[in-house]
Amino acid sequence: MTGEFKSRDTGRARELRNQATPAERLLWTALSNRKLEGHKFSRQMPVGPYFADFLCRAAKLVVELDGYSHDVSQEYDQRRDAFMAQQGFHVLRFTNADVMDNLEGVVRSIAKTLAETSPPPTPPASGRGEEMMRSKC
Repeated sequence: MTGEFKSRDTGRARELRNQATPAERLLWTALSNRKLEGHKFSRQMPVGPYFADFLCRAAKLVVELDGYSHDVSQEYDQRRDAFMAQQGFHVLRFTNADVMDNLEGVVRSIAKTLAETSPPPTPPASGRGEEMMRSKC
């Protein structure tokens, strides 16, 4: 085999998902199941040595929620954001309070960034076959 397999820390990702803050859980209700204009988001996904709170791979967008720990970890967050930018990701940051007090505004901001930085998502494969069959008839 010529390629080298790099395992992902799925155990740690699962642990982080299970320990989600109320703000993370609330934002997930708005982003899960392609609810935001068809864009697929994942939670607590590894990006290099870091974990993205929410990741849209196709748009190369990372959404981070900052709680009280952000106040004491600003240098870490700056290194992390710089790494993600080097990998081609755009990072949006919101506070937990932003999400809890203004979920609609946070979602609008994410949607605006998606519209500015990425093409529209492709529809799920399950919908394409039916259209192709109808067009051939």
